[in-house]
Amino acid sequence: MVVTSGAEVHDDSNNYDREKELKAFDNSKAGVKGLVDAGITKVPRMFIRSDVSSNNLETTKKTQYSIPIVDLQGIEDDPRRHKEISDQVRHASETWGFFQIVNHGITVSVLEEMKDGVRRFFEQDTEVKKKYYARQQGSRFSYQSNFDLYTAPFANWRDTCFCMMAPDPPQPQELPEVLRDILVKYTKEVMRLGSCLFRVLSEALGLSSNHLEEMGCAEGLAVLSHYYPPCPEPELTFGTSKHSDNDFLTVLLQDQIGGLQVLYEDQWLDVPPVPGALVVNVGDLLQASLTF
Repeated sequence: MVVTSGAEVHDDSNNYDREKELKAFDNSKAGVKGLVDAGITKVPRMFIRSDVSSNNLETTKKTQYSIPIVDLQGIEDDPRRHKEISDQVRHASETWGFFQIVNHGITVSVLEEMKDGVRRFFEQDTEVKKKYYARQQGSRFSYQSNFDLYTAPFANWRDTCFCMMAPDPPQPQELPEVLRDILVKYTKEVMRLGSCLFRVLSEALGLSSNHLEEMGCAEGLAVLSHYYPPCPEPELTFGTSKHSDNDFLTVLLQDQIGGLQVLYEDQWLDVPPVPGALVVNVGDLLQASLTF
């Protein structure tokens, strides 16, 4: 039994009640961070992957492949480089669906402060975080653990905060103070970068440079920030299960811990963090709308 902020999370193997365990965890509003703070030494059953007992574990094969890295230096003022970058983005998008970008115009200091701001939010007192905890959509800024907690076969070992920053941004007072300033600043930078990427992707598809923006691809921006507390038995669970992104484009900021993998030619490949780089994922909506 684990006690989390007054809520009990049980795992009685002889009389296991999964729904009761899920509700106790959810009602605590303390997330996975709350379990770790409570000093657990075993992963609760609700987090254990269904394939563990069969040893059917997905492993990364050692290959010569590495995710493409696209250098955006000169994209705005050098026509030759612009064409080279467009060709690189087209190739990476049609063969991988992923690529990393460097020299994208967002300073390292902004990237680092964004990561620090996310840590500040999740590592502040639980009682402060609780007012943002929401299972249902509707809050301008919300925090929870596993949006599919009650439907997924097992829960992921992570907590998440969510905010829809565009096209209708929240008022500053609706954002947590520890994250407010950098979230607004980071959003402006990513919106600018997103417009640049959509123009390059349009050209890579042989379309006019403003085609994807005119479709509305660059109008919205949802910011999801994941926090992965230390896990006592990491081999039993995942921080994030395999999935695809149901958006037009995902721009991902990794920390230096790593752990991100992408599926390429039926193999899971690591995406090692590159200092100052961002990972770009061509989302389901863009793939469904257009064919490279």
